[in-house]
Amino acid sequence: MTELRNVEADARRFRVRIVVVGAVVFLAFALLLARLVFLQVLRHEDLAEQAESNRTAVVPIVPNRGLILDRNGVVLATNYAAYTLEITPSKVDSLEETIEALAQVVDIQQRDRRRFKRLMDESRGFASLPIRTRLTDQEVARFTAQRFRFPGVEVKARLFRNYPLGETASHAIGYIGRINQAEKARIQDSEDEANYRGTEYIGKLGIEQSFEAQLHGITGVEQMETSAGGRAVRRLDSFPATPGQTVMLTLDIKLQKLIEELYGERRGALVALDPRNGQVLALVSKPTFDPNLFVEGIDVENWTALNESLDKPLLNRALRGTYPPGSTYKPFMGLGALETGKRTPQSITQDNGSWTFGGHTFRSHGDHGLGAVDMHRSIVQSSNVYYYQLANDMGVDAMHDFMKPLGFGQITGIDLNGEVRGVLPSQAWKRNAYRRPEQKKWYAGETISLGIGQGYNNFTMLQLAQATATLANGGVQHRPHLGMATIDAVTREPHPLEPAPAVDLGFKPSNVEVIKRAMVAVTQGGTSTRVFAGARYLSGGKTGTAQAVTIGQKDKYNAAKMEEHQRDHALYIAFAPADAPRIAIAAIVENAGFGAAHAAPIVRRVFDYWLLGEYPSEEDIAAVRKGQAAAPIGKPRPVDEVPLALP
Repeated sequence: MTELRNVEADARRFRVRIVVVGAVVFLAFALLLARLVFLQVLRHEDLAEQAESNRTAVVPIVPNRGLILDRNGVVLATNYAAYTLEITPSKVDSLEETIEALAQVVDIQQRDRRRFKRLMDESRGFASLPIRTRLTDQEVARFTAQRFRFPGVEVKARLFRNYPLGETASHAIGYIGRINQAEKARIQDSEDEANYRGTEYIGKLGIEQSFEAQLHGITGVEQMETSAGGRAVRRLDSFPATPGQTVMLTLDIKLQKLIEELYGERRGALVALDPRNGQVLALVSKPTFDPNLFVEGIDVENWTALNESLDKPLLNRALRGTYPPGSTYKPFMGLGALETGKRTPQSITQDNGSWTFGGHTFRSHGDHGLGAVDMHRSIVQSSNVYYYQLANDMGVDAMHDFMKPLGFGQITGIDLNGEVRGVLPSQAWKRNAYRRPEQKKWYAGETISLGIGQGYNNFTMLQLAQATATLANGGVQHRPHLGMATIDAVTREPHPLEPAPAVDLGFKPSNVEVIKRAMVAVTQGGTSTRVFAGARYLSGGKTGTAQAVTIGQKDKYNAAKMEEHQRDHALYIAFAPADAPRIAIAAIVENAGFGAAHAAPIVRRVFDYWLLGEYPSEEDIAAVRKGQAAAPIGKPRPVDEVPLALP
């Protein structure tokens, strides 16, 4: 009996085990089936795409960058093909040993090594970096013959940016350079991320930067079949890149080059505008720099020379240099007096050579002065006393409110990045600009020097040129712009760039004519008469001499006893022809002295070029550069017959 019960118990245990094992097997098959359904049905598309990507690679096709042309079609920025020796650091065992070995095959200088190290620091994430650019055919052949020795090193054919005219108009044209980490992060956060895959360069300054979207183009792609080792086997599909658009500028590059030559070694800025539409005909900042130095990464020696130079060649003085306007401010002060009713054209001020206010004596034209002065004579003879009294009568806030619409102390909106505002003072400005209570207060004596363009006044040459163009155009203001048109890279069709709408400041025409007649008289019997002697057109102008450092009221200015950088700046504003202006200019020559001796002669040659088609003689250019010229000397040459010499 006992044995029978044991057999039944064993049988029950066996059946339980069979059921458990069966359940486990069933569960295993159920899980396997579920996984199969999950992979084959639910994840089919995703896994199929991953499998496809295992044997295909999508390679970006970087577009050719668009050209930059001047208004006459002269090429200012272009591309050229060259061979580059590149290293992928992640594929190299010993970087230093590899570079040393490469140096036995191709010429690798210390500056190449320093640039490569800097690019490694700045460009983490890029597949390969250049150790040498612009390889000769012989160097390419030598490396190719020994390529087996250098895993992770290859020769690539790349397009490089080139600026054929070198330093000419460098601040306006700008340059491109390798994308740095900050720019890369910005691109990744923008809608342009896909369009910059494979792109290593971006506009850094000037037109290259502000027209980056048009110049860059649209990146294409190639879909390649690859082997298990990642080697390309064949092309599966291709979407070609669309080259960047050509950008045509309003600049006349031959005029630009002439002006830069007229400045010579002197520092300064000149902006020439067409007052009828705001086109920038010339935008000069001296000294200049060679943008070609930056394309491949500037070396330490050149960067140090540019960055530490006392002349600040990297500073765009036309947009970012701020200066007191000096007496060039007087025509706008006169117009403000007429528009606000503080003066009539016939109002007389007695100029005895100085004016005393609040115990301070403000000097003018020596001990004798100019005598009885009306508005016309105040501009022609540049009376300081007239504008001291006018500033006191108007007050700082009234001056601010009139000058602001003219663009003084404002961003003009030119299509270049980096423009600064300068300072157009007011009581509110001073309260915000200073911290201590005694500094925030506006003192009546501070208003006086503002009338002659000194004191807190600090403006750019672009602002002064725009104000001059607005005055010449009867109070109708146009936004300055360099972009004239884009040209489609595929169809070659030009597309004019629509300028911003003009703004009528509402000046009374008779008031504008009073000021313009006085400025014409400046060239006919005033401070710039000698410079414009014999001109076959009438122009209006105003000379200015602005203090670079403050001179005490009891002290007299003596350039010979001052450091060069402390001497007065020479300024000139002008428009021509007087009856229907087609060009307006503001120019400054830093620390040069009188505007009639240094700035006005440059403007005269610009007018002769633009209105008469005359290019100055070599001897005349040499005299202007030395500040020893008035009216042109020698025989001028037809503009069309003077070649645009390449550097």
